[in-house]
Amino acid sequence: MIKRSFDIIFSFLGLTWVAFLLITTAILIKLDSPGPVFYRGVRVGKGGKLFRIFKFRTMVPNAEKLGGPSTAGDDPRLTKLAPFLKKYQLDELPQLINVLKGDMSLVGPRPEVQMYVDMMSEEERKSICSIRPGMTDWASLWNFHEGETLQSSSDPERTYLEKIRPEKIRLQLKYAKEHSFWVDLKIIFQTVTKIFK
Repeated sequence: MIKRSFDIIFSFLGLTWVAFLLITTAILIKLDSPGPVFYRGVRVGKGGKLFRIFKFRTMVPNAEKLGGPSTAGDDPRLTKLAPFLKKYQLDELPQLINVLKGDMSLVGPRPEVQMYVDMMSEEERKSICSIRPGMTDWASLWNFHEGETLQSSSDPERTYLEKIRPEKIRLQLKYAKEHSFWVDLKIIFQTVTKIFK
């Protein structure tokens, strides 16, 4: 109850505080390339419930049909504005809408596409999907710029599955087991610090 109240209050305040930045970013995206402002991909939420995530679009329209779900920093599907948006995590800001709606939390395991959830063991799925997915967590802090890790890989999807996903799952399980209000505050503080570094 405390976590949800915290999410509602701070997602609302966050959207209010960054409203000008959101509007400016939306205009720049429209000027940069044709297509919608938002990317609305389907993700798996708490209890396996599907929802559409809000992210600023950083790829060409229909990018999912042109390649896999993993995105390297040098992916040809990325727009010109994408490196800047991703460097400062600006593409993630619209997820405050998902938090306000209750699809997500400020802190929790990052929401995955169905394909990756299906790869989880029953124990992993039961633990990770028992809580709302979040905008940031231990795994996000560990691999803050995932695209850079995948950059120059001849097979980004394989690199993700072999080098990133195992540790990501381990850290998501750690959060699911140990999460608390104070852990959430610690993760939020470390996330903000990383962004401004």
